[in-house]
Amino acid sequence: MLVRNGLSLFTLLTRPVTCRSNYIFSNSSSYNGRTSGRKTFYLESYGCQMNFSDAEVAHSILKDAGFEKVNDLSKADTALLLTCAIRDGAEEKVWRRMMHLRSFTKSKHNPPLRIGVLGCMAEHLKEKLLEGRVMRDSVVAADFICGPDGYRDLPKLIDDIQERGLQGASLALSLEETYADVKPIRKFGPSAFLSVMRGCDNMCSYCIVPFVRGRERSRPLKSIIDELHCLSSEGIKEVILLGQNVNSYRDLSEGGVCQNRTADTLAPGFTTVYRHKVGGHRFIDLLDAASSVDPNMRIRFASPHPKDFNSDVLHLIAERPNVCSQLHLPAQSGSSSVLERMQRGYTREAYLELVDRAKSIIPGIAITSDFIAGFCNETEDDHRETLSLIDYVSYAYGFCFPFSLRTKTRAFHRLVDDVPEDVKARRHNELKSALRASSLRFNESLVGSTQLALVESVSKRSPFELAGRIDAGVKAIFPKYYPDTSEIQIADYVALRIDSCTSQTLRGTPLRRSSIVDFYANTRLRDELLP
Repeated sequence: MLVRNGLSLFTLLTRPVTCRSNYIFSNSSSYNGRTSGRKTFYLESYGCQMNFSDAEVAHSILKDAGFEKVNDLSKADTALLLTCAIRDGAEEKVWRRMMHLRSFTKSKHNPPLRIGVLGCMAEHLKEKLLEGRVMRDSVVAADFICGPDGYRDLPKLIDDIQERGLQGASLALSLEETYADVKPIRKFGPSAFLSVMRGCDNMCSYCIVPFVRGRERSRPLKSIIDELHCLSSEGIKEVILLGQNVNSYRDLSEGGVCQNRTADTLAPGFTTVYRHKVGGHRFIDLLDAASSVDPNMRIRFASPHPKDFNSDVLHLIAERPNVCSQLHLPAQSGSSSVLERMQRGYTREAYLELVDRAKSIIPGIAITSDFIAGFCNETEDDHRETLSLIDYVSYAYGFCFPFSLRTKTRAFHRLVDDVPEDVKARRHNELKSALRASSLRFNESLVGSTQLALVESVSKRSPFELAGRIDAGVKAIFPKYYPDTSEIQIADYVALRIDSCTSQTLRGTPLRRSSIVDFYANTRLRDELLP
């Protein structure tokens, strides 16, 4: 079956539900993009920010095809699960959710609810999701599957299963698809995701992302800036630029190639598994243009690779008040020998030199990170090196997970997952404790300072308090009224005095309504007046 080996060109795989051994191949090019009759769908997203952005793209595509999104599962004809495959636990969570949906189907739905698995898990497991597996004495399976580059085919996939009883799969990985022409349907709020590139070329030995998301390709710079202007006019106060390797952005479209024919400049001491790329608009061009659209709109970005943070990028971040001074530097390990097996392209020493350089260029920078506990052949000495790196850097916050071996990766084929599960669990807990202690130190350093917070929502714990995030990305909780008793609004920028903290949250007193331009102008003036 073509689907078993992945597809280089788009192929739609369909088969009758009642005849699981027969596969019918057809091309979707004849599909007119409109559904026959009213269809409703329910959508859940799992995993990274990119998946939540993809959910907004999928929603837009389905709405244009005549589908209606519902928030009540009992009113849906189809349930869509937009999934993650980065760890085995993420996939197990989706299998359990599918089992629940099947039991929900038996008790609530007539006709039965159809289930579509979207995203990385679909690309990873392919027809195994259609064939299903036994869970609690019954077979749990998807009705159709759709990879990250196949969302334009969702209307046909749903129509095929709903109208003709045909299971289907759209699993082609594209070298061009960026969904640049699709306007996402975003949730109401002051922040917005904006996908700028897709895929990853880094080929870290533990990571399945290149196999389920494909090669790197970037949206044209002009399309991104046009969308940023629209978001600014709609009142959006913060935009998160997204990509699997966002700071490897490179616009090679006709407008992007321009006169720039220079090769990449990596951070000193960092290497890649591929040849240096040449030409196009780079991440620094994107960050420059994006931060120039609206000086009162924050710009964040995720998820980057440390290798692409050269000094020019760091200086630009330092110069632009609306580019958040939060740098995500995924270390994964503090041991050079482990980093070499991971194929990360740097040593412990090169990573720490980058950290020191970033701290010297960007005042008050908040550095965050990711770590893996118990990678192949990790020793206790390797683990202690990771703990010491966390202590040295003093991360604002970080994420850590026990190592999960993924098929297709170099680690699966060339290395041995030889760290016992109980040892992984212990090391994972020790990393979490170290990161909590690091976060607490960082947050305590902010007590007494004044920070600019973007108000995001009412606090979950009290209707009389609000929640927002400061420039560093740390959550802050504060009263919902200014000193003059006027009420603070969602999407306000608030000058916030930080009074206390935990390792996870800041608590503060709102001083006044502000803006990025006003806040940093006043901060500079105050600094100039200090003796």
